[in-house]
Amino acid sequence: MQIRFESSRKEVAQMDTRTLRDNFLVENIFVDGEIRFVYSHYDRVIIGGVIPTAGPVSLPVYDSLKADFFLERREIGIINIGGEGKVTADGQSFEISKLGCVYLGKGTREVAFESIDPANPAAFYLLSAPAHHTYPNTLYTKEDATPATVGASETSNHRTIYKYIHLGGIQSSQLVMGLTVLQTGSVWNTMPAHVHDRRMEAYCYFDVPENQRVLHLMGEPSETRHLWVANRQAVISPPWSVHSGCGTANYSFIWGMAGENKDYTDMDPVLIGDLK
Repeated sequence: MQIRFESSRKEVAQMDTRTLRDNFLVENIFVDGEIRFVYSHYDRVIIGGVIPTAGPVSLPVYDSLKADFFLERREIGIINIGGEGKVTADGQSFEISKLGCVYLGKGTREVAFESIDPANPAAFYLLSAPAHHTYPNTLYTKEDATPATVGASETSNHRTIYKYIHLGGIQSSQLVMGLTVLQTGSVWNTMPAHVHDRRMEAYCYFDVPENQRVLHLMGEPSETRHLWVANRQAVISPPWSVHSGCGTANYSFIWGMAGENKDYTDMDPVLIGDLK
């Protein structure tokens, strides 16, 4: 598990491309047969991915967590962006299709990830945050998330939003999680942009066509920086940073937050004309 520390506004404003990518881009969390994690000191969120192939892959125990098991003091959100899969938590199994979500609460000891068909493996994106209360393990399908279609083709942001872990959905201690699917011909996400000083955020871009990319904008509204992001890569977004993107083709992305509250609408908008 890689450890990433915080960077200040002043530091980020002076970073070159390589340094910016090293600090905020998570490039290789999806590897066949493996589970990989990045521990961010922004709200102590852990970002991970696992693609089970030959058999089940178990959630490991890391010495750096100083815990007897991964979820001893944590909760985790799991979204499948691959083939049919299964998550088993303390003997309870959840079959999860593409775009489905499983939440596992604090105190869940044994967790295993599995693909129903190893030739078309599941790809589980994982987001974990510290937890102070135990909420029940829960499965949501994409239909359970009451998808809402917003935006318009005229502004190139016609998209469908699926909210899974939030105040009105799956309950958690502090985790908020869902995903957005852009329609054909639309490329912009989260524009106009916003910040929310009360929470950090992480994006995971997926279903980005081969040889296409997403231009992810980050940084202070008056000091924006950019990252070119490929399929199944993630971005760590500090609380003071905008987080918006434009693709060279339509794509999808998972958004996840942790911090002061679970209010999905808690954001401080930034006018397009104020971006620099």
